[in-house]
Amino acid sequence: MAITTLPDAKWLHATAAAAFLAASVPHTALNAQGLDSPDTVDRIVGSEVRQEETKTAVEAGKVASAIDRTRENIGTVRKTSKLDKVDIVFLTDAARTEGGPPPAIESKVEQYRDDIAELRKEIEANALLFNAIDSRRVTTEDVLAVEFDDPGRIVIYAAAKPSN
Repeated sequence: MAITTLPDAKWLHATAAAAFLAASVPHTALNAQGLDSPDTVDRIVGSEVRQEETKTAVEAGKVASAIDRTRENIGTVRKTSKLDKVDIVFLTDAARTEGGPPPAIESKVEQYRDDIAELRKEIEANALLFNAIDSRRVTTEDVLAVEFDDPGRIVIYAAAKPSN
């Protein structure tokens, strides 16, 4: 009497062998460099990322002016693929933990609410800018405005405190 092997049994053995081999191979994903690494962020951003802490009153005029220009800056953010410098200005007294922006800035934010929401979406969609702010633990919800004051340089105003 001959024993016949069903075709399904061959596939079962082959699948089991493949699973065994896959399980025995070192996990290369564990060795991959994450976005928390400064080197990875530097390669993605390709720009110098600097940060500054200040009070809103010191930068109120610049922030208000940048908020007024949000509509035109949305297009610039969308087109930005390379920058020499990214400056993140932390408006520490405007952070949510401090009660949010002072009334003068808060009224500007409310006036341009839809434009600022669109700006934040464009920042999220821009790998360079998103990784720049993310490297400093700034969320897009903290971004109040951006300013392109020199070619190759952006200033991002964030209502946040830097993480230490």
